[in-house]
Amino acid sequence: MSESRHNRNDLREPPTPKTGVEQALAGGAGQRVGWFHYYFDDDRWEWSAQVERMHGYSAGGVTPTTETVLAHKHPDDLRQVADTLELIRQTRQAFSSRHRIIDVQGRVHHVVVVGDQLHDEQNQVIGTHGFYIDVTPAEQARQDQLTAAVMRIAQRRACIEHAKGMLMAIYEIDEAAAFELLKWRSQETQVKLRRLAEQVITDFTSLRHNGAMPPRATYDNLLLTAHLRCGSRPDTALSQVG
Repeated sequence: MSESRHNRNDLREPPTPKTGVEQALAGGAGQRVGWFHYYFDDDRWEWSAQVERMHGYSAGGVTPTTETVLAHKHPDDLRQVADTLELIRQTRQAFSSRHRIIDVQGRVHHVVVVGDQLHDEQNQVIGTHGFYIDVTPAEQARQDQLTAAVMRIAQRRACIEHAKGMLMAIYEIDEAAAFELLKWRSQETQVKLRRLAEQVITDFTSLRHNGAMPPRATYDNLLLTAHLRCGSRPDTALSQVG
């Protein structure tokens, strides 16, 4: 057998705890990455200590089975994972999945699971092996960013609605006309709509009524000059709300 042929066969041998995926992951990713093996014929699983901890077990605290694996899947993701598992049993192909697991303490983990073909010494596919990545911190950060973005949008829209209400009361116009008036000033002055609305609110509420409404001309002047008090350079996104 040639040396190159021998090397190719070496790559096809089943990985051991000190070679293959396990070696690539060892010591490099803390508790957020770990390996697994699944053998098709005897329906047998092996987990690294990291994957055990992702599921809430102490190292060596559980012998994983297919029932165990599926029992930890989030109910909304269970069917997807069960179908994937059945598919790879039939096709014996590589796979990847992103789903949620629930550990023994009831905590939800967002995980990415990637599996490749596991070969024996005769190059027969006997199972799948790969790794789990716990992406919960990144997922939580993404959710926090989405929540913050939604809150910012809500605050911006609330500001614009407030300014519209003031214009409707002062100029005795309807909501559509008040919005068009704000948008026109935003486009004319190249100041974002939200920023202009904030300034209009500040200017209008700063007037002292002393029991009577100021002259309409006072509001006209404040509206027409609000952009001068926004305290920033003109914006290029003229018609964006934000």
